Amino acid sequence: MKTSIIGYPRIGSLRELKFASEKYFRAEISASELEATAKSLRCENLKIQKESGLDLIPSNDFSFYDGMLDTAVLLNAVPERYRALGLSKLDTYFAMARGYQGDHGDVKAFAMKKWFHTNYHYMVPEIDDATQLKLADTKPFDLFAEAKAEGVITKPVIIGAYTFLKLARFLGTKKAADFVDDAANAYIEILSRLAECGAQWVQFDEPCLVKDMTDADKALFTSLYAKILSGKNGVKVLLQTYFGDVRDCYQDLCKMDFDGIGLDFIEGKESLSLVQNYGFPADKVLFAGVVNGRNIWRNHYEKTVSLVKTLQESAAQIVLNTSCSLLHVPYTLRHEKKMGENYRKHFAYAEEKLGELSELKSILTAEDPTVSAAYQNNLALFAQPRSGANADVQARVAALTDKDFVRLPEFAVREQVQKERFQLPLLPTTTIGSFPQTKEVRAARAAFRKGESTQDQYDAFLKEQITACIRLQEQIGIDVLVHGEFERNDMVEYFGESLEGYLFTEKAWVQSYGTRCVKPPVIWGDISRAKPMTVKWSTFAQSLTDLPVKGMLTGPVTILNWSFPREDISLKESAYQIALAIRDEVLDLEANGISIIQVDEAALREKLPLRQSDWKSDYLDWAIPAFRLVHSGVKPETQIHTHMCYSEFADIIHEIDDMDADVITFEASRSDLTILDVLKASNFRTEVGPGVYDIHSPRVPSQEEIETALKKMLDKIPAEKLWVNPDCGLKTRGNAETVPSLENLVKAAKAVRKTLA
Repeated sequence: MKTSIIGYPRIGSLRELKFASEKYFRAEISASELEATAKSLRCENLKIQKESGLDLIPSNDFSFYDGMLDTAVLLNAVPERYRALGLSKLDTYFAMARGYQGDHGDVKAFAMKKWFHTNYHYMVPEIDDATQLKLADTKPFDLFAEAKAEGVITKPVIIGAYTFLKLARFLGTKKAADFVDDAANAYIEILSRLAECGAQWVQFDEPCLVKDMTDADKALFTSLYAKILSGKNGVKVLLQTYFGDVRDCYQDLCKMDFDGIGLDFIEGKESLSLVQNYGFPADKVLFAGVVNGRNIWRNHYEKTVSLVKTLQESAAQIVLNTSCSLLHVPYTLRHEKKMGENYRKHFAYAEEKLGELSELKSILTAEDPTVSAAYQNNLALFAQPRSGANADVQARVAALTDKDFVRLPEFAVREQVQKERFQLPLLPTTTIGSFPQTKEVRAARAAFRKGESTQDQYDAFLKEQITACIRLQEQIGIDVLVHGEFERNDMVEYFGESLEGYLFTEKAWVQSYGTRCVKPPVIWGDISRAKPMTVKWSTFAQSLTDLPVKGMLTGPVTILNWSFPREDISLKESAYQIALAIRDEVLDLEANGISIIQVDEAALREKLPLRQSDWKSDYLDWAIPAFRLVHSGVKPETQIHTHMCYSEFADIIHEIDDMDADVITFEASRSDLTILDVLKASNFRTEVGPGVYDIHSPRVPSQEEIETALKKMLDKIPAEKLWVNPDCGLKTRGNAETVPSLENLVKAAKAVRKTLA
């Protein structure tokens, strides 16, 4: 029995890649210095994995920004607008990721979407009729050779042809089926080159196989791999799936000439039954995803050993594997110096999961697995009761009734009441919440946390920042203001720190996209609110101006989805606990004079099951009510906003309307405002603000660009229902691009307003 992982975190245990990349963006280091940092991190990862005893170590799981973007470059899917910039290979790559505005031209970045139902974001490749898919890069071969020089024969990892074509945007008349031959030939050449390099296994990631598949999807997949597998050149090909099960194509996969098939037994609801009901081919290796790649709790060896023993009844050859890439968990527990051992012993980050695979391998190859010390210690760990229960919280959830999820009066009545109260102009302008977190802001927060400044000193600093932010927005001419969120480290971590039942880490960073990393808090016990969390700074900001200042909160589903959740209670139970805590905060804000309250649900769609048949029973039946529970108790004149970003909303647009918010802002600019047609077709009743420019790019949109976007919106959305705002919060941007961008936003709104008048 051997062990394997699907992929490993690439940012470094202390975010070294993030900091080096950002220095490169600021021209503080050279490309060669950035490459040197990247190589150092890759070699460190190889060393850790090799020393853990891992048998099949991946390569090419590293990326400077995103694996889908890397695959686009590998397959020559680089749009002409980026080639025309005349930049270096690396800078062209970053232009696709971040956009570019400078001496060489002005281009927007690729669209960005959530990677299935995770908080990781991928760059969406673009394919037009002129695109010629072919092998055009050497990265997989270079990284294989690099690892080989370090004494490791790796298993190269490449996003599969089917998933690449399914997730790409087709901008011309051609569709995925028209690129089968070219794509297949490119992958055959990849296999040939890797065979020459000395690769024994090659892993093709095909997570799109766990989604609902039509007959056309099956035909696309079959046509691709009938060709690709004819050119294996002696290399063993692993078809790797994750995030679900392959119920639509399992029997077909078993008949194809794959040497290994990777199945997810953590999130794959039917993975075990598929193997039991249909068997597993004796000539193939089952890569069994039995170690959770998405959560940080220790593996329960008793359950895993039982599962593997069951699988061995059907599969002759098994490799112990992670359920998905370890990209989605933090790097190592070694840096968690402040966490007590009573907590640490329950957790396994990426490095510790390597140890779990090693221990499971030893246990399962022993004559009697139960006598192993590792097995017995794990058994004792799971036999211990955990702290964190709160009877009052549990009773409050149990007492909820249907009326707690309904806001009265109905939407149309509230809408009129609010228009009379606020007297906002047509196309009111606002931002999503946060303003740039400058070096000064981060330094002040760090100094306070380290005890280098007092509470009074820190509060004085925050008052200065908030005051300046309010004055800036007034000067620019924004209609509905925000306080800037300078006191907040992260939109989820901040609230977790203020809620009972959460546990916090020091260095548990996880990549969200590119150089953006988050530190998800851990839900340890039952959640409750001990005291107000945002009232102090919201009311201070409102005291500075006669314009409305939004109270800013994160919604229960997003807090849950962007935390590491408990595994001992249902997600529904956790969501309702958090919703009640946020509900208390909403009512406190209202009682303290905050008339507009934004409850962000950026991650609402994130945990939506990948198969539509599971949407209602497994998610939407509690996710939408959880949001309604938050605001159902407010007065009709209090306006409730929410925000959503970087997901595909079209298929749940009616459920989003059923959230019963008064205003919803969407990410829209990177997807070319494609959501507009969906909003119109669904007769979306909620007032809406599709983002007019992309805040994840450093480029500054012109007034004319925003006016064009607004006019396009007005073709689909009534003027009295349209808000004007950026795509998302401005936390990651600098003042140098934020101020002119917002100035152009307000000028554009005013110009279009005049045409409406």
